[in-house]
Amino acid sequence: MEPRPTTRGEVLLRLDGVFDVPAARRVEKLLEKAKAGETVRLDLTHVREFHDFGIAVLAQALKHGKTCKVALLGLRQHQLRMLRYFGVDGTRYGAGPAAAASSSA
Repeated sequence: MEPRPTTRGEVLLRLDGVFDVPAARRVEKLLEKAKAGETVRLDLTHVREFHDFGIAVLAQALKHGKTCKVALLGLRQHQLRMLRYFGVDGTRYGAGPAAAASSSA
């Protein structure tokens, strides 16, 4: 999970494997280091297993990280529901059924 700049001037974080608490903490630290106003695209499309506690840590990072813009990709309905339970609207970050439909077109 190395952040890479994109041609759009964003930073891309692509994860795979398991999204657990340690992975979520690494994402949290990378979001903390992001520059103010920078867009970070968090691509979770290749994650094969999500742990609910990892989603809880992600929700806290999104709620408390105010300096950068975050775009979420690849979350499934259960993870979106978990984010809502923790007070985070996933659609605000581009995640959700509409985003999934537009990215697959």
